[in-house]
Amino acid sequence: MAVIRSLTLEDIPIIAAWLPEVSLMQRYGMTAERTRSRLTEAHAANDLLLTADLPNETACGLAWCLPHGMFGRSPYLRLLVVKNGITGGGVGAALLSALEDRLAVGHGWLFLLVTDSNTAAQRFYTRHGYRQVGAIGGYVLPGVVEYLFAKQLSQ
Repeated sequence: MAVIRSLTLEDIPIIAAWLPEVSLMQRYGMTAERTRSRLTEAHAANDLLLTADLPNETACGLAWCLPHGMFGRSPYLRLLVVKNGITGGGVGAALLSALEDRLAVGHGWLFLLVTDSNTAAQRFYTRHGYRQVGAIGGYVLPGVVEYLFAKQLSQ
């Protein structure tokens, strides 16, 4: 069972070591140095950063949320990623659930983008109550369509 906690500065080098190995991160050009730099900036900006620990794996998952990243009023899940070899074991679901719990009070919706080719992520978010509400072509990468997903967290 994964233990979900706030990310610390000490976790950043651990995540920076494995995150660039995830194929989706390679597609977006994430290197260890870019990961370290962006997570350090996100930590300083008080973005909502959660990580997951397993009994034999520290910081093996990451949820990165911008509290007002969508239209300046709603949380935007910038990244939810799990270390290679650990996917499918519930770490991603635990991170998402913990994130939603932290956002449930005071935030009506949570938004995120999913690449059109990432059908596993589309199924994952749909199973967790998200629905596709739009599509944006070429927004993040030329020739790639990003699907906008949303979930109402509170009434």
